[in-house]
Amino acid sequence: MAQVSEEREETVVAPEPARGAKKPSRAGRNLPAAIGVGLLLGAAIIASLFTVKYLFIAIIAAAIAVGTVELAGALKRAAGIQVAMVPVLAGGQAMIWLAWPFGLRGALIAFVLTVLACLVWRLPGGAEGYLRDVTATIFAAGYLPLFGAFAAMLVPPADGPGRVLVFMIGVVASDTGGYAAGVLRGKHPMAPSISPKKTWEGFAGSVIAGTVAGALTLTLLVDGHVWQGVLYGIAIVLVATLGDLVESLIKRDLGIKDMGNLLPGHGGIMDRLDSLLPSAVVSWLLLSAFVPV
Repeated sequence: MAQVSEEREETVVAPEPARGAKKPSRAGRNLPAAIGVGLLLGAAIIASLFTVKYLFIAIIAAAIAVGTVELAGALKRAAGIQVAMVPVLAGGQAMIWLAWPFGLRGALIAFVLTVLACLVWRLPGGAEGYLRDVTATIFAAGYLPLFGAFAAMLVPPADGPGRVLVFMIGVVASDTGGYAAGVLRGKHPMAPSISPKKTWEGFAGSVIAGTVAGALTLTLLVDGHVWQGVLYGIAIVLVATLGDLVESLIKRDLGIKDMGNLLPGHGGIMDRLDSLLPSAVVSWLLLSAFVPV
């Protein structure tokens, strides 16, 4: 989950600092802290995969729980939306852990039961804001734990650690390539009304890095073919970029910069999950098709 957010992709020319003032970094955030946190998270993931690989599912479950709390808190503070925390947190854990032995069926059944529980949980609050709160609650249940369950489903096969690494490396390569190219060459905003700092130059860097990472990881880690890795890399870049834009739009709608401040140099857990969550779905689908278990 060590990734570099598009939020730090600097393209806007800042005014000249006053004489003697420290010139702001083009990175936009505390880069050493961001790198340090990223390396620690990466080390924890690798250690879990190559010791007791199911510990990775515990990492996913913990991250999803924290991300859910962050999203619910942001919705409440900014818009007064009440997410049904108990059923979402309990149902979210059920989605992730039932995806381990029962696969997609287990995750979907847990999701449906969570939705039913959320509809009932909000009943005592009355009619005012019911549709708003229930809609946001179901969105939270689908956006975080259901998407996260697809990452958990990468683990059980014999080559599960390799599948997880293909997924993680693809997203990290996309984010890092986009960040580097955007900081160094970014001039043309990609979606100025959503994320002014995301540029077409950064997107090109993501495509290059993601494609190379996909071609290498699919052939070296899961016995795939180069052409499959190229397609996989392009797909992950597209979906990871979409995930960045979606979360940027959510934060812009709520009028906030970050979902939280748990991770120095990164923001909150949700600010690190934005690319990973939709990419987990696409990774599971493509790896299941390219390299069947």
